[in-house]
Amino acid sequence: MKMILPVMLVVAGCVGAPMGQVVPQEARLSQTLLTLVLSDGTVCRADWRAAPVGRLESCGPGYGYAVREIENPNILRQIWTGITSALGAEGAVPPLAEVVITDPAGVDTVFASPPPVPEID
Repeated sequence: MKMILPVMLVVAGCVGAPMGQVVPQEARLSQTLLTLVLSDGTVCRADWRAAPVGRLESCGPGYGYAVREIENPNILRQIWTGITSALGAEGAVPPLAEVVITDPAGVDTVFASPPPVPEID
């Protein structure tokens, strides 16, 4: 009886989770490139500057994306971006944006670019 309960809990946990479902894991932006990483290791790219809203057709069944760049970030970010540009590293600081990835089922996953830095306790 002691062994049956843990086995039942494991089986019950597996029933609700879709097996093998591929989901977006990470979305990153450079100055022109959106890079999407899926849970199966697939990496897809698109030129988001040319098309801020579009589809990653070559990415499995196809994922939609929308990039909303934050035009006027906080003053510290503006200063940092200005310094790096003045030093000749134009484009070294990735844009501050929200990236929405829409999977083939129509489910949205929202990413921040660059990803937030975890707080240290």
